[in-house]
Amino acid sequence: MLTPRHQALLMTLAGMTVGVVAFGTAVVVNGGNPFAAHDERVGIVSPTTSSTPTRGDGLQADALQYAVQNFGTDVDPVSADVPTGWKSAQSGTRPKFLDPTGVWQIRFDTRGSKQSPDELVRDRERSIDEKDLQVTSRDNGLLVYTYIDKTRGPRMGLSRWISLDGGKTSAVEITVGGRPQDDAGLRAVLQHAVDTLKVPVSPGDNRPN
Repeated sequence: MLTPRHQALLMTLAGMTVGVVAFGTAVVVNGGNPFAAHDERVGIVSPTTSSTPTRGDGLQADALQYAVQNFGTDVDPVSADVPTGWKSAQSGTRPKFLDPTGVWQIRFDTRGSKQSPDELVRDRERSIDEKDLQVTSRDNGLLVYTYIDKTRGPRMGLSRWISLDGGKTSAVEITVGGRPQDDAGLRAVLQHAVDTLKVPVSPGDNRPN
C-alpha cells in the first residue's frame, strides 16, 4: 500500500511527464520554436515619420467635385461652378461660398468696373491691410498673395479680374482664399470658376468706376 507521501510523489511525476509531452507538441506545431505562437500574436510597430506631405495637408485639386451656382440679379444673372458642399454665405452680386470647415472660400463680384484688370490688381494690392503681406504674383489680372491672420494664422488669397473687352474694363472679380499649403487646390478652384463662368452681355454700361 502506498503511503500518502508516495501517492503525492507519483502525482507530481505524472504531471511533469504530461508537461514535457505538451511542450514537445508545441515545438512541433510551431516549427521547432516554442515561442513562435507568442511572437505572432504580439507585435510592436514603431511609428515612422515621412517628409512627404499627406493628402490631408492641403486642398487637393483632384479630389474636388463641382456644381453650378447661380447668382447675380434677375436682370443680369451669372453662374459658375463651385466645389460641391461649399455653402452660400452671401448672395446677390457679391456671393461667397464657404466649405463646411470654413477654411476655404470663393467669392464673386459681378458688379464690374470701368477699370482694367491690371489697374484693379494694383488697387487691391495697395488696399490690403494684413500682417506680413507678401505678393507673389500680379500679372495678367491675377493677384496672388499671402499674409498672417491674427486668428487663423497663415493665409493665402488669389484674386482674378475677368475682362470681356480685351482688357479695357472688368466684368467679374473672383477671389479664392485658404492657406499657403492649399495653393494647388485654390488655383484649381479659381480656374474652374473662370472656365465655367457665364455672364450676360448687357446692352448698357452700368459698371461703377
